[in-house]
Amino acid sequence: MELVHVLKEFMLTQAVSGYEENMARKMHSYLGAYTKQIEVDRAGNVIATFPGTDKDAPSVMVFAHMDQLGFIVRKIEPNGLIQVDRLGGIPEKVLPGLEVTIRTIDNGAVQGVFGNKSHHATSADEKYKVDLVTSLFIDIGARSKQDVLDLGVHVGCPVSYTPNFRQLQGTMVSGTAIDNRGACAVLVKLAEAIANLKHPSTIYVVGTVWEEFSIRGAIFAARAKKPDLAIGLDVALPGDTPDLSSRYDIGLGKGPTVTLYNFHGRGTLNGTIAHNGLYKHALRSSEALDIPLQEFAALGMLTDCAYVQLEGNYIGCLDMGFPVRYTHSPVETCDLQDLENLTKIVVHMVQNIDKNFKIGRYCIE
Repeated sequence: MELVHVLKEFMLTQAVSGYEENMARKMHSYLGAYTKQIEVDRAGNVIATFPGTDKDAPSVMVFAHMDQLGFIVRKIEPNGLIQVDRLGGIPEKVLPGLEVTIRTIDNGAVQGVFGNKSHHATSADEKYKVDLVTSLFIDIGARSKQDVLDLGVHVGCPVSYTPNFRQLQGTMVSGTAIDNRGACAVLVKLAEAIANLKHPSTIYVVGTVWEEFSIRGAIFAARAKKPDLAIGLDVALPGDTPDLSSRYDIGLGKGPTVTLYNFHGRGTLNGTIAHNGLYKHALRSSEALDIPLQEFAALGMLTDCAYVQLEGNYIGCLDMGFPVRYTHSPVETCDLQDLENLTKIVVHMVQNIDKNFKIGRYCIE
Protein backbone atom coordinates (compact mmCIF):
# COMPACT_ATOMS: atom_id res chain seq x y z
CA MET A 1 0.00 0.00 0.00
CA GLU A 2 1.24 3.50 -0.81
CA LEU A 3 2.46 5.60 2.09
CA VAL A 4 -0.15 8.31 1.47
CA HIS A 5 -2.99 5.81 1.95
CA VAL A 6 -1.53 4.57 5.24
CA LEU A 7 -1.01 8.15 6.38
CA LYS A 8 -4.58 9.14 5.52
CA GLU A 9 -6.02 6.16 7.42
CA PHE A 10 -3.89 6.98 10.46
CA MET A 11 -4.73 10.69 10.40
CA LEU A 12 -8.45 9.87 10.34
CA THR A 13 -8.08 7.60 13.40
CA GLN A 14 -8.87 9.16 16.77
CA ALA A 15 -6.32 8.10 19.41
CA VAL A 16 -5.76 10.69 22.11
CA SER A 17 -2.85 10.09 24.48
CA GLY A 18 -3.80 7.42 26.98
CA TYR A 19 -6.54 6.16 24.63
CA GLU A 20 -4.42 4.82 21.77
CA GLU A 21 -6.33 1.56 21.27
CA ASN A 22 -7.72 2.47 17.84
CA MET A 23 -4.25 3.26 16.49
CA ALA A 24 -2.67 0.29 18.27
CA ARG A 25 -5.06 -2.08 16.52
CA LYS A 26 -4.18 -0.62 13.15
CA MET A 27 -0.44 -0.64 13.82
CA HIS A 28 -0.69 -4.24 14.99
CA SER A 29 -2.52 -5.20 11.80
CA TYR A 30 -0.08 -3.42 9.48
CA LEU A 31 3.14 -4.49 11.21
CA GLY A 32 1.81 -8.01 11.75
CA ALA A 33 1.68 -8.46 7.98
CA TYR A 34 5.50 -8.41 7.94
CA THR A 35 6.49 -10.41 11.03
CA LYS A 36 4.95 -13.06 13.25
CA GLN A 37 6.85 -11.69 16.23
CA ILE A 38 4.48 -8.90 17.26
CA GLU A 39 3.07 -8.00 20.65
CA VAL A 40 1.31 -5.29 22.60
CA ASP A 41 2.87 -4.65 26.01
CA ARG A 42 0.97 -3.77 29.16
CA ALA A 43 1.26 -0.04 28.50
CA GLY A 44 -0.11 -0.41 24.96
CA ASN A 45 3.07 -0.12 22.90
CA VAL A 46 2.99 -2.19 19.69
CA ILE A 47 6.32 -4.01 19.28
CA ALA A 48 7.27 -5.83 16.07
CA THR A 49 10.53 -7.80 16.10
CA PHE A 50 12.66 -8.50 13.02
CA PRO A 51 15.45 -10.89 14.06
CA GLY A 52 18.97 -10.16 12.80
CA THR A 53 21.46 -12.56 11.27
CA ASP A 54 24.27 -11.80 13.77
CA LYS A 55 23.76 -12.17 17.52
CA ASP A 56 26.85 -10.01 18.12
CA ALA A 57 25.43 -7.03 16.23
CA PRO A 58 23.82 -4.30 18.35
CA SER A 59 20.04 -4.32 18.46
CA VAL A 60 18.10 -1.27 17.28
CA MET A 61 14.69 0.10 18.23
CA VAL A 62 13.01 2.38 15.69
CA PHE A 63 9.90 3.99 17.15
CA ALA A 64 7.24 6.66 16.77
CA HIS A 65 4.39 7.68 19.05
CA MET A 66 0.86 6.67 18.07
CA ASP A 67 -0.99 9.13 20.28
CA GLN A 68 -2.24 12.63 19.58
CA LEU A 69 -2.92 15.61 21.81
CA GLY A 70 -6.43 16.57 22.79
CA PHE A 71 -8.65 17.33 25.78
CA ILE A 72 -10.31 15.58 28.71
CA VAL A 73 -13.91 16.23 29.77
CA ARG A 74 -13.76 17.96 33.18
CA LYS A 75 -17.33 19.03 33.85
CA ILE A 76 -20.79 18.63 32.34
CA GLU A 77 -23.08 21.60 32.93
CA PRO A 78 -26.77 21.12 33.83
CA ASN A 79 -27.70 22.53 30.40
CA GLY A 80 -25.53 19.97 28.56
CA LEU A 81 -22.56 22.17 27.73
CA ILE A 82 -19.20 20.49 28.36
CA GLN A 83 -16.04 21.90 29.93
CA VAL A 84 -12.64 20.37 29.17
CA ASP A 85 -8.97 20.65 30.11
CA ARG A 86 -5.96 20.27 27.81
CA LEU A 87 -4.30 16.91 27.29
CA GLY A 88 -0.98 17.92 25.74
CA GLY A 89 0.24 21.16 24.21
CA ILE A 90 -2.95 22.58 22.76
CA PRO A 91 -2.63 26.08 21.21
CA GLU A 92 -5.66 27.76 22.74
CA LYS A 93 -5.86 30.51 20.13
CA VAL A 94 -7.15 28.02 17.51
CA LEU A 95 -10.04 26.69 19.61
CA PRO A 96 -13.12 28.97 19.33
CA GLY A 97 -15.40 27.76 16.56
CA LEU A 98 -13.47 24.48 16.18
CA GLU A 99 -15.06 21.09 15.46
CA VAL A 100 -14.18 18.32 17.92
CA THR A 101 -14.94 14.66 18.46
CA ILE A 102 -15.56 13.14 21.90
CA ARG A 103 -14.72 9.47 22.48
CA THR A 104 -17.45 7.90 24.58
CA ILE A 105 -16.93 5.36 27.35
CA ASP A 106 -17.78 2.61 24.82
CA ASN A 107 -15.29 3.93 22.21
CA GLY A 108 -18.03 5.60 20.21
CA ALA A 109 -17.86 9.12 18.79
CA VAL A 110 -19.94 12.21 19.50
CA GLN A 111 -19.47 15.36 17.44
CA GLY A 112 -19.33 18.83 18.94
CA VAL A 113 -18.00 22.36 18.54
CA PHE A 114 -16.17 24.80 20.75
CA GLY A 115 -18.67 27.57 21.26
CA ASN A 116 -17.58 31.12 20.60
CA LYS A 117 -19.25 34.25 21.94
CA SER A 118 -21.45 35.71 19.22
CA HIS A 119 -19.54 38.30 17.21
CA HIS A 120 -22.40 40.80 17.46
CA ALA A 121 -22.14 40.76 21.25
CA THR A 122 -18.34 40.83 21.50
CA SER A 123 -16.80 44.03 22.77
CA ALA A 124 -13.80 45.62 21.06
CA ASP A 125 -11.32 44.56 23.76
CA GLU A 126 -12.58 40.93 23.65
CA LYS A 127 -12.07 40.61 19.90
CA TYR A 128 -8.28 40.44 20.29
CA LYS A 129 -8.13 38.28 23.41
CA VAL A 130 -7.19 34.58 23.46
CA ASP A 131 -9.60 32.67 25.67
CA LEU A 132 -8.17 29.92 27.88
CA VAL A 133 -9.58 26.46 27.31
CA THR A 134 -10.99 26.55 30.84
CA SER A 135 -13.23 29.46 29.85
CA LEU A 136 -14.57 27.73 26.72
CA PHE A 137 -17.20 25.02 26.36
CA ILE A 138 -18.13 22.27 23.91
CA ASP A 139 -21.65 22.19 22.52
CA ILE A 140 -22.88 18.79 21.27
CA GLY A 141 -26.49 19.91 20.89
CA ALA A 142 -27.61 18.30 24.15
CA ARG A 143 -30.27 20.01 26.25
CA SER A 144 -29.31 18.57 29.64
CA LYS A 145 -26.54 16.80 31.55
CA GLN A 146 -28.55 13.59 31.37
CA ASP A 147 -28.67 13.85 27.57
CA VAL A 148 -24.87 13.97 27.57
CA LEU A 149 -24.54 11.01 29.94
CA ASP A 150 -27.02 8.98 27.90
CA LEU A 151 -24.73 9.41 24.87
CA GLY A 152 -21.86 7.85 26.82
CA VAL A 153 -19.99 11.10 27.43
CA HIS A 154 -18.75 11.22 31.01
CA VAL A 155 -16.15 13.17 32.95
CA GLY A 156 -12.75 11.84 31.87
CA CYS A 157 -13.69 11.08 28.26
CA PRO A 158 -11.02 12.14 25.74
CA VAL A 159 -11.67 14.74 23.05
CA SER A 160 -9.73 15.43 19.86
CA TYR A 161 -9.86 17.76 16.91
CA THR A 162 -12.32 16.17 14.50
CA PRO A 163 -10.06 14.02 12.27
CA ASN A 164 -9.46 15.35 8.78
CA PHE A 165 -7.13 14.83 5.83
CA ARG A 166 -6.72 16.96 2.74
CA GLN A 167 -4.37 16.82 -0.21
CA LEU A 168 -2.92 20.20 -1.13
CA GLN A 169 -0.86 21.06 -4.20
CA GLY A 170 1.72 18.54 -5.41
CA THR A 171 2.94 16.25 -2.64
CA MET A 172 1.73 18.44 0.22
CA VAL A 173 -0.91 17.16 2.66
CA SER A 174 -2.63 18.79 5.62
CA GLY A 175 -4.89 17.80 8.50
CA THR A 176 -4.96 16.39 12.00
CA ALA A 177 -2.28 14.44 13.86
CA ILE A 178 0.44 14.43 11.21
CA ASP A 179 2.39 14.67 14.46
CA ASN A 180 3.00 11.81 14.67
CA ARG A 181 0.96 9.67 12.28
CA GLY A 182 3.43 10.64 9.55
CA ALA A 183 6.15 8.79 11.45
CA CYS A 184 3.80 5.86 12.15
CA ALA A 185 3.26 5.53 8.40
CA VAL A 186 7.05 5.51 7.96
CA LEU A 187 7.26 2.63 10.47
CA VAL A 188 4.86 0.60 8.33
CA LYS A 189 6.92 1.20 5.20
CA LEU A 190 10.11 0.44 7.15
CA ALA A 191 8.68 -2.90 8.27
CA GLU A 192 7.64 -3.69 4.70
CA ALA A 193 11.18 -3.03 3.49
CA ILE A 194 13.22 -4.86 6.16
CA ALA A 195 10.95 -7.91 6.06
CA ASN A 196 12.56 -8.72 2.69
CA LEU A 197 16.13 -7.75 3.59
CA LYS A 198 18.94 -9.45 5.47
CA HIS A 199 20.25 -7.33 8.34
CA PRO A 200 22.81 -8.20 11.01
CA SER A 201 20.98 -6.38 13.81
CA THR A 202 17.75 -7.39 15.43
CA ILE A 203 15.36 -4.52 14.76
CA TYR A 204 12.38 -3.57 16.91
CA VAL A 205 9.76 -1.46 15.14
CA VAL A 206 7.60 0.13 17.83
CA GLY A 207 4.48 2.28 17.94
CA THR A 208 4.52 3.98 21.35
CA VAL A 209 2.02 5.57 23.73
CA TRP A 210 1.79 8.61 26.03
CA GLU A 211 4.20 10.91 24.20
CA GLU A 212 1.85 13.89 24.21
CA PHE A 213 0.92 13.21 27.84
CA SER A 214 4.14 12.45 29.72
CA ILE A 215 6.78 11.68 27.05
CA ARG A 216 7.49 8.40 28.81
CA GLY A 217 5.47 5.69 27.06
CA ALA A 218 8.37 4.45 24.95
CA ILE A 219 10.48 3.57 27.98
CA PHE A 220 8.39 0.46 28.67
CA ALA A 221 9.29 -0.96 25.26
CA ALA A 222 12.94 0.00 25.68
CA ARG A 223 13.04 -1.52 29.16
CA ALA A 224 11.62 -4.81 27.89
CA LYS A 225 13.66 -5.19 24.71
CA LYS A 226 16.87 -3.54 25.94
CA PRO A 227 18.08 -2.26 22.54
CA ASP A 228 21.62 -0.99 22.23
CA LEU A 229 20.57 1.84 19.93
CA ALA A 230 17.34 3.70 19.23
CA ILE A 231 16.06 5.96 16.47
CA GLY A 232 13.03 8.04 17.38
CA LEU A 233 10.92 9.43 14.54
CA ASP A 234 9.04 12.66 15.15
CA VAL A 235 8.37 16.09 13.65
CA ALA A 236 10.73 19.04 13.26
CA LEU A 237 9.86 22.72 12.90
CA PRO A 238 10.49 24.31 9.48
CA GLY A 239 11.54 27.89 8.95
CA ASP A 240 9.86 28.29 5.57
CA THR A 241 6.96 30.43 6.81
CA PRO A 242 7.39 34.13 7.70
CA ASP A 243 6.81 33.60 11.42
CA LEU A 244 9.70 31.12 11.83
CA SER A 245 12.07 32.16 9.05
CA SER A 246 14.48 33.79 11.49
CA ARG A 247 14.67 30.72 13.76
CA TYR A 248 15.14 27.63 11.58
CA ASP A 249 16.82 26.75 8.28
CA ILE A 250 14.86 23.64 7.33
CA GLY A 251 11.90 23.51 4.96
CA LEU A 252 9.21 21.21 3.58
CA GLY A 253 10.23 19.14 0.58
CA LYS A 254 13.94 19.64 1.25
CA GLY A 255 14.51 16.28 2.89
CA PRO A 256 14.02 14.42 6.16
CA THR A 257 15.56 15.77 9.34
CA VAL A 258 18.10 14.77 11.96
CA THR A 259 17.99 16.52 15.34
CA LEU A 260 21.34 17.26 16.90
CA TYR A 261 19.95 18.83 20.06
CA ASN A 262 16.70 19.48 21.83
CA PHE A 263 15.98 20.65 25.35
CA HIS A 264 12.79 21.36 27.25
CA GLY A 265 13.33 23.78 30.10
CA ARG A 266 9.67 24.26 31.02
CA GLY A 267 8.57 21.85 33.72
CA THR A 268 11.32 19.32 33.06
CA LEU A 269 15.05 19.61 32.57
CA ASN A 270 15.58 17.02 29.90
CA GLY A 271 16.52 16.71 26.28
CA THR A 272 18.66 14.76 23.83
CA ILE A 273 22.10 15.37 22.42
CA ALA A 274 22.46 13.16 19.35
CA HIS A 275 24.49 9.97 19.60
CA ASN A 276 27.45 10.90 17.43
CA GLY A 277 27.86 7.46 15.86
CA LEU A 278 24.22 7.32 14.79
CA TYR A 279 24.36 10.89 13.51
CA LYS A 280 27.40 10.14 11.35
CA HIS A 281 25.71 6.93 10.21
CA ALA A 282 22.65 8.94 9.13
CA LEU A 283 24.88 11.30 7.15
CA ARG A 284 26.61 8.38 5.40
CA SER A 285 23.25 6.85 4.52
CA SER A 286 21.91 10.11 3.09
CA GLU A 287 25.06 10.53 1.00
CA ALA A 288 24.91 6.93 -0.24
CA LEU A 289 21.28 7.42 -1.31
CA ASP A 290 21.85 10.97 -2.60
CA ILE A 291 19.02 12.24 -0.38
CA PRO A 292 19.48 15.56 1.44
CA LEU A 293 19.28 15.38 5.22
CA GLN A 294 18.34 18.56 7.06
CA GLU A 295 19.95 19.30 10.42
CA PHE A 296 17.78 20.64 13.23
CA ALA A 297 18.30 21.93 16.78
CA ALA A 298 15.72 23.52 19.06
CA LEU A 299 14.90 24.70 22.54
CA GLY A 300 11.44 24.15 23.99
CA MET A 301 10.98 20.71 22.42
CA LEU A 302 11.25 17.24 23.89
CA THR A 303 10.82 13.74 22.47
CA ASP A 304 10.68 10.17 23.79
CA CYS A 305 14.41 9.82 23.16
CA ALA A 306 15.07 11.97 26.22
CA TYR A 307 13.81 9.16 28.44
CA VAL A 308 14.66 6.14 26.30
CA GLN A 309 18.34 7.08 26.49
CA LEU A 310 18.24 6.75 30.29
CA GLU A 311 17.28 3.08 30.25
CA GLY A 312 19.76 0.34 31.20
CA ASN A 313 23.40 1.33 30.87
CA TYR A 314 22.47 4.02 28.31
CA ILE A 315 20.82 3.57 24.95
CA GLY A 316 22.39 5.57 22.13
CA CYS A 317 19.59 7.68 20.69
CA LEU A 318 19.04 9.75 17.59
CA ASP A 319 15.99 11.85 16.76
CA MET A 320 15.07 11.81 13.08
CA GLY A 321 11.94 12.98 11.35
CA PHE A 322 10.37 15.36 8.87
CA PRO A 323 9.36 19.05 8.80
CA VAL A 324 5.77 19.90 9.75
CA ARG A 325 4.13 23.32 9.63
CA TYR A 326 1.50 24.51 12.14
CA THR A 327 2.25 21.81 14.72
CA HIS A 328 -0.40 20.91 17.30
CA SER A 329 -3.10 22.63 15.25
CA PRO A 330 -5.90 20.97 13.20
CA VAL A 331 -4.10 21.90 9.96
CA GLU A 332 -0.63 20.40 10.37
CA THR A 333 1.07 20.28 6.97
CA CYS A 334 3.91 18.20 5.54
CA ASP A 335 5.41 17.02 2.26
CA LEU A 336 4.95 13.33 1.44
CA GLN A 337 8.32 13.26 -0.30
CA ASP A 338 10.03 13.94 3.03
CA LEU A 339 8.29 10.89 4.53
CA GLU A 340 9.28 8.71 1.58
CA ASN A 341 12.90 9.80 1.85
CA LEU A 342 12.94 9.38 5.62
CA THR A 343 11.88 5.77 5.10
CA LYS A 344 14.70 5.17 2.63
CA ILE A 345 17.37 6.62 4.90
CA VAL A 346 16.22 4.71 8.00
CA VAL A 347 16.03 1.44 6.05
CA HIS A 348 19.61 1.97 4.85
CA MET A 349 20.76 2.82 8.37
CA VAL A 350 19.34 -0.21 10.15
CA GLN A 351 20.40 -2.56 7.36
CA ASN A 352 24.01 -1.42 7.76
CA ILE A 353 24.51 -1.59 11.53
CA ASP A 354 26.77 -4.55 12.30
CA LYS A 355 28.92 -5.87 15.15
CA ASN A 356 31.58 -3.24 14.48
CA PHE A 357 29.22 -0.34 15.17
CA LYS A 358 30.23 1.55 18.33
CA ILE A 359 27.29 1.81 20.72
CA GLY A 360 28.99 4.12 23.25
CA ARG A 361 28.81 7.90 23.07
CA TYR A 362 32.53 7.96 22.31
CA CYS A 363 35.45 5.56 22.55
CA ILE A 364 38.64 6.27 24.51
CA GLU A 365 41.41 3.75 23.99
